[in-house]
Amino acid sequence: MENNNIIKGKVYILGDNIDTDQIIPAEYLNLVPTIPEEYDKLGSYAMAGLPLDAEQFIAEGEAKTEYQIMIAGANFGCGSSREHAPIALSAAGVKAIIAESYARIFFRNSVSTGEVYPLESTESLNKVLKTGDEIEIDMDKEELTNLADNKTYSLKPIGDVAPVIAAGGIFAYARKQGMIK
Repeated sequence: MENNNIIKGKVYILGDNIDTDQIIPAEYLNLVPTIPEEYDKLGSYAMAGLPLDAEQFIAEGEAKTEYQIMIAGANFGCGSSREHAPIALSAAGVKAIIAESYARIFFRNSVSTGEVYPLESTESLNKVLKTGDEIEIDMDKEELTNLADNKTYSLKPIGDVAPVIAAGGIFAYARKQGMIK
């Protein structure tokens, strides 16, 4: 049986101040995420705004990334307030982001859309892990384990937003709780 509180996968490492224009450039905001083909297409453009010398996030000719988890520094998701940013990452195959801190609007959009878990680290994990490392996130224990060396790192509690994200966003959560029909 699959444990929904465990997220396992390869990591993609980023620095500080990754803005929403890097996550999903404005030229792709005409894609409508509620249309399945456009949702998939949106995902194929995730991280297309990174500098050309950055490690490739989605391999040439692929629609999804091989990285299920992103690890970044401070202020992840700064810039314009666009719901498309967490949606594009999820559509690309990302399940969680671990950053030292988030722009408030990105964090809120991640929760309200239910697309990705915005987790916070207690240290600069982007300086101790490298792109391609296999890790496991245990949401119950609030920790990350590097599967190569079994080293464990603490994460800050995600708190009451976890069930909202797990439900698929704020409206799905409200329906599930009987708040709306």
